[in-house]
Amino acid sequence: MAISNDKEFKAKLGELSAAQQRQVASRFVHRVFDLSNDVRVKAALEVAGRPEISDAELTVVSQAANTARVESFTQCGRETDWGAQAGHFVAKAAVACVGAASPTLAWEAAMQARMARTCQTVATGEGTENREAEEQYRVLEAFLNQ
Repeated sequence: MAISNDKEFKAKLGELSAAQQRQVASRFVHRVFDLSNDVRVKAALEVAGRPEISDAELTVVSQAANTARVESFTQCGRETDWGAQAGHFVAKAAVACVGAASPTLAWEAAMQARMARTCQTVATGEGTENREAEEQYRVLEAFLNQ
């Protein structure tokens, strides 16, 4: 069954274990990582993408990703820099990937990744329309079919 809307998408994500949610969430964030390029975010995504990770590893990369999130927020400035804002949302998505396990971990990462892509399209003058949700549906389908 092809996922065609957010209701189906969220339901499928909710069926995954915390480890699986981390893995698929890291794939969502990898799609927008080029909007950040922060090594702490990259490290968080690499850890989140592995099937077996320790609590200690999660703690270390979660703290680093959160620091990246805080620093990226301060870079946005009062005169919103949409490019910097995109990087901030990528960092927030990475924090969701390696944060405390929750039934909405992957959903939170997906929403932050979508916000990053929206900021990018605004920054480039393309408006707010983008296809990130549909791409996330395909990423989840591929993950479920592997």
